[in-house]
Amino acid sequence: MPNERIECFLDSNVLLYAASVRANDPRRHDIAQELVLGTLFGVSGQTLAEFANVARRKSINNDAIIDYWLNFLGTLPFLPVDQAYVRAGLDLARRYQLKYYDAALLGAAARLGAPIFYTEDLNHNQVYGSVQAVNPFLER
Repeated sequence: MPNERIECFLDSNVLLYAASVRANDPRRHDIAQELVLGTLFGVSGQTLAEFANVARRKSINNDAIIDYWLNFLGTLPFLPVDQAYVRAGLDLARRYQLKYYDAALLGAAARLGAPIFYTEDLNHNQVYGSVQAVNPFLER
């Protein structure tokens, strides 16, 4: 685990907006870029796998860009998928009646010490354990 205090944990959907061509969704792209460039954030093995999967199928479709992003994301505070990761995700999914994969990312954020999880997939501003889910793309 990193010694630095991370500010947040970013969902793969936020990273995909940041990595995609700005013209596809300029508003979301700019917000995601601001988070990527302006915060110390954490990711997990699951985040990288989701990013690579969706990037290849839908949003980026350029191996050089995908490789660049995976290299960059690998330099950040990182949590691998292990038994404790899966257990934490399952416990949160049961406790809050969430989809497992969303809950697993919340568990990863908690284990890295992130107080905020930026995502489009959960209830905005709801606190799950020690982590607050925030949708950064809601109109301000």
